[in-house]
Amino acid sequence: MLLKTFGWSFAVTALGLVAAVLYGGWTGFGIVAILSILEISVSFDNAVVNAGILKKMNAFWQKIFLTVGILIAVFGMRLVFPVVIVAVSAKIGPIEAVRLALDDKDKYQQLVTDAHPSIAAFGGMFLLMIFLDFIFEDRDIKWLGWLERPLAKLGKVDILSVCIALVVLLVSAMTFATNAHQHGGIHADKAETVLIAGIAGLITYLIVGGLSGYFENKLEEEEQREHEAEEKAKRSGKKVPAIAMAGKAAFFMFLYLEVLDASFSFDGVIAAFAITNDIVLMSLGLGIGAMYVRSLTVYLVRQGTLDDYVYLEHGAHYAIGALAVILLVTIRYEIHEVITGLVGVVLIAWSFFSSVQRNRRSAE
Repeated sequence: MLLKTFGWSFAVTALGLVAAVLYGGWTGFGIVAILSILEISVSFDNAVVNAGILKKMNAFWQKIFLTVGILIAVFGMRLVFPVVIVAVSAKIGPIEAVRLALDDKDKYQQLVTDAHPSIAAFGGMFLLMIFLDFIFEDRDIKWLGWLERPLAKLGKVDILSVCIALVVLLVSAMTFATNAHQHGGIHADKAETVLIAGIAGLITYLIVGGLSGYFENKLEEEEQREHEAEEKAKRSGKKVPAIAMAGKAAFFMFLYLEVLDASFSFDGVIAAFAITNDIVLMSLGLGIGAMYVRSLTVYLVRQGTLDDYVYLEHGAHYAIGALAVILLVTIRYEIHEVITGLVGVVLIAWSFFSSVQRNRRSAE
């Protein structure tokens, strides 16, 4: 069962790590390994959400999601998106960005370093919104109750998360501007760029969240229509048109999942820039991590153990919040890659052991 589910992930891991050693030596090996763990840790909630919806699909649509979806997730978001970020932030063409990444690493490194404040602002705001919307929601199950209960009460205030995110962005931009001024004003003009990039990250989150909500509503409408059609068919003695309605509902499930998958992909891609600027190592690490997220989704569906470790989703979102703070701090200060890579792992592990302890107390 384990080999069947994770077989492709193991194979991709072996090939990816060998490629990392050949490309960047043992340093490259370490970076790819950290990126893989980072992607798995920050995307665990992605696997949980995917599994919760995927288990409602029939075998055909599950296969579509796990084939077409993996192409979009790995090759689209993990390989293409980092190039797009650099191209947009550095104001160069995508082909030029790839050429520089492969042939002129010094210049590429300089472009990414110059663009890092805007990248960090964009990503930090996107991740911060994910965390704030999670922490301000009143949930039946609470991990750190002393913190989550009062925050859930505050969450009843409309658009509180947006207001807090904008305040954090304003403080970050002002801090960056002050720092630039103290160093002779060389980069003072970039404070405005930081502010614009952060607003762009916020808008991107709101758009993706709106699309996700739209597809979720369509899914609920289709499920309601399916239920009404079944009831009507039963009363009239006719055959229930389950296949057609299931197909429609599954189609909207698929669209909804793809939007969610894309939104969750942002955090791993953006967080990767805090660890390395090397596009090859980034693609290898995120690709390996994405494969494990897919395999984990299948495993959760097939084993039916989605609800066994109830705090894992909390740990994943706290990891996202920590990464958001780290990215925003790196606008001005440098933070070691090891700290960035391990913070998510520590929070996920903590939430896992908390879940195990909760299960033991429940059993007793």
